[in-house]
Amino acid sequence: MFRTFLKLTMVSGLALGLGLPAVAQDTGSPSAEEAAKLYPDKPIYSRYAGRNFPTQPYFGDTHLHTSFSMDAGAFGTRLGPRDAYRFARGEQVISNTGQPVKLSRPLDFLVVADHSDNMGFFPDLLAGKPNLLADPTGKKWYDEIQSGKGANAAMEIIVAFSHNTFPKDLMYFPGSRPYKGAWQETIAAAEEFNDPGRFTAFIGYEWTSNTGGNNLHRNVIFRDNGDKASQVEPFTVYPPYGSDNPADLWKWMESYEQKTGGNVLAIAHNGNLSNGLMFPVVESFGKKLDSDYVETRAKWERLYEVSQTKGTGEAHPYLSPNDEFADFELWDKGNLDGSVAKKNEMLEFEYSRAAHKNGLKLEQELGTNPYKFGLVGSSDAHTALAAMEEDNFFGKTAPQEPSAERLSAAFIDNKETGVTVMDWEVGASGYAAVWATDNSRHALWDAMQRKETYATTGPRMMVRFFGGWDFQKADAEDRLPAHIGYTKGVPMGGDLNAPPEGKAPTFLVAALKDPIGANLDRYQIVKGWLDASGALHEQVYDVAWSGERTPDANGKVPAVGNTVDIENANWTNTIGAPELIAVWSDPEFDPAQPAFYYGRVIEIPTPRWTAYDARFYGTKPEPDTRMTVQERAYTSPIWYNPAK
Repeated sequence: MFRTFLKLTMVSGLALGLGLPAVAQDTGSPSAEEAAKLYPDKPIYSRYAGRNFPTQPYFGDTHLHTSFSMDAGAFGTRLGPRDAYRFARGEQVISNTGQPVKLSRPLDFLVVADHSDNMGFFPDLLAGKPNLLADPTGKKWYDEIQSGKGANAAMEIIVAFSHNTFPKDLMYFPGSRPYKGAWQETIAAAEEFNDPGRFTAFIGYEWTSNTGGNNLHRNVIFRDNGDKASQVEPFTVYPPYGSDNPADLWKWMESYEQKTGGNVLAIAHNGNLSNGLMFPVVESFGKKLDSDYVETRAKWERLYEVSQTKGTGEAHPYLSPNDEFADFELWDKGNLDGSVAKKNEMLEFEYSRAAHKNGLKLEQELGTNPYKFGLVGSSDAHTALAAMEEDNFFGKTAPQEPSAERLSAAFIDNKETGVTVMDWEVGASGYAAVWATDNSRHALWDAMQRKETYATTGPRMMVRFFGGWDFQKADAEDRLPAHIGYTKGVPMGGDLNAPPEGKAPTFLVAALKDPIGANLDRYQIVKGWLDASGALHEQVYDVAWSGERTPDANGKVPAVGNTVDIENANWTNTIGAPELIAVWSDPEFDPAQPAFYYGRVIEIPTPRWTAYDARFYGTKPEPDTRMTVQERAYTSPIWYNPAK
C-alpha cells in the first residue's frame, strides 16, 4: 500500500509539474520505476518485522507514597523510596507492621510520588532532629510518638495541614536544607533503581492541593533523569512558595521545561473527593474559564487516575442511572477528610465520564477541550507497598496492613458532619497499564503523553481498543489484532477526524484475561456525545461477551453468574471467557455531533479482599461489607470531532 501511495504521489507531482522542495531536488529526479526498486514488491512474510508499534502493556503504579510523605510517616510508614522500588520489582520485604510481603509478579515501573509539602518532615521528626525539637509543637509531637501516643500526633498533623494551620516554623519549605535533602534523596533512589529494559523508576512527586479538605491533588511525573530533575524542587501548596491553584502548578511545569529542556506531565486524581471542584465548567478559583485555562489544562493534564484505593472515579449511579455497572467501589460521602458532606449537585464535576462529556461542550464554547484526558489506575497507597491484589492487599496506610481488626475499623470518622468511611470500603486498586515500545522512562512517558494507556482495578488483563472507519467483522478473527488496529485505525487516546461519506466509526476491541486471574464477563464501549441543541448524552453498549447469553430488548446482556465461595474466598473459571474480541460499529452515529468512546472490560465476580481477610483471620465482617468484586479495566477514550 505504501509503495502504491508513493508511486501515485510521485507520478502525480511530476505530471502536474509541481515544484519539489529544495532538499528533494538534491536527490535528482528519480522515475517511478527507479523509486519502486527501492522497496519490496511483495508483502513480507513476517508480520513482526518492520513494525514499531507497542506490543505489550507495561503495568505499574504512578502514585505511591513512602515514609517521606508527612501523612504516611505520621501513620506509621517506615519504608522509604528504596524499599518501595525493591518491592515493586519483585523482592520480598518486611512491611511497616513487621509482616513479610511480596508481589505475585513484579511490576514494570513505579513512580514514588511523595507529597511535595513538608517532604521528608516525618522521618526527621521521628529521628528527633534538633531543628524540630527546638520548636514547642515539634517537641510535643515527638514526645507523643515516643510515649506511645503517635496516633494523636498523626491526627493533629494531618488536620493542621489540611486546614492550613500547620506551624510555619516547622514547615519544610523549598529552598531549605532539609527539603532539598529529601528531594535529592528521592531522585537518588529513583536513579539507583532505574534499570532501562527491565524496570523503570520514575522521578516524581504529588502536588497536594487540599484547601478546606477538597482534594485537587496532582501527581507530577518527570520524563527526565536526575540531571534535570535536580535543577528544581517540587512545587508546593503552602504560601509563600506555593499555591493551591492548579493554574500555578501548570506555570511551574512550564518553567521547569523552559529551564531544563525536560518534560513533565500531571495526573489528577480523586475528583470524587473534591466536592465538585475537580472538573469545573464555569469558573476555577474565582476566575471564569477562558481559552487560556482550557488550553493550559489540556496541555499539562494528559491523564486522569480513575481508580485507586479511595474510590473509583469513572461514573456514578446518580449521573448514569442506566449503567448497571456504575455503582462500583464508590467513595461519595464527602470531601477528603469528611469535613463537608457530599451533595448530588457536586457529582457532575467529579467523575471522569461527566468531565469527558462536559469537555465536548467546553470545546465548542472555548475552542479547546480541557478534559480530553486518558485514563490510568494507581494505588495512592501510603505504605511504600504497591500491593493491590485482592488476595495480597496491604491497605492504604500502615494501620490498614493485614490484621484481624481492619474489617471493623473506621478510615474516616468525622463527628461534626457524620461522614464515616470504614476500612472495608477502601479498595484494592489499582494499576496503570501503558502501551509503550519498551520499558524505559522515555518510552513509557511518551505513551502516557499520547494517552495510550488504560486503568485496571488490579488485574493485569491485556486490553486493546482501536477506532477507525473501515474495520470489518473479519478483522476480529485475526490473531494479531494490533497489526490490523494500527494499520486501519488509531489506538486508545487517539482522534477520529473527518468521516468518509456515509460511514460510521468502527471499533476493533480485544481483551485477554490476566494469566493468573479471572475470566472475562464482557467488553463494553461507553459513548458520550453532544447534540445540536447543546444537550449531552451517554450510552453503554455491550459489544463482546462470554457464553451464549442473548441481549434483552434494550441491548443489555444478562449477568454472567457467580461462582464465588465467600466462606473459602475462592472461585472457579467455569464461567466467562479467557478472551474477547469483536468489531463494533456505532449504530447511532451522527457526523455532526462530537463524541468520545472508551472501552470498559469487566471480569466475572471474584472474592474481594474482605473475603480473604475474613477467611484468614476468622473474623465476621460488618453488615453491608462488600465481599465480592467484578474487577475491570477502563481504556483511554478515542474522540471524534466533526470540526477537525
